[in-house]
Amino acid sequence: MAHLLTSSPLGTLIIAGNGAAVTGVWFEDHRYFPTDATLGERVEPGQDSVLDAAAEQLGEYLAGEREDFDLPLDPAGTGKQKKVWEILRAIPAGSVTTYGAIARELGQPKAAQAVGQAVGHNPLSMIVPCHRVVGADGSMTGYAGGLERKRFLLDLEGYDPVLEDALF
Repeated sequence: MAHLLTSSPLGTLIIAGNGAAVTGVWFEDHRYFPTDATLGERVEPGQDSVLDAAAEQLGEYLAGEREDFDLPLDPAGTGKQKKVWEILRAIPAGSVTTYGAIARELGQPKAAQAVGQAVGHNPLSMIVPCHRVVGADGSMTGYAGGLERKRFLLDLEGYDPVLEDALF
């Protein structure tokens, strides 16, 4: 395990990997920050090609030059969490969904709260777009990186809540 620090418009990002895949991306003040064992040793740019690729792609995304990520991923989580995270990866940039909609997609319509827990513990911020999940009423609810960052990311992607409301 190793991690790399990189600057971004949202503050310093901590990108972790296992040598073959990215295992996590967090903000320094992330609500569910990993342990030192999860992060591993700190490396510098140029020492880990997977972490370098992740830093480059995150930079492109935050500059508005990329919508999707092409990185090997290996997040730690339960089978149920990983199912939720796969659904998150299918949400197009500029769109949102709700915790309840994800629960229904999983065939468990009463599991919105459990979905919320899985979304909140997503270790791959931005790469697995948990910021694209809103409350049932369309409100900006919970984001382990902070609601200001969630708004920034949705604005970056061109999400327009007025247009979204007009469609439904």
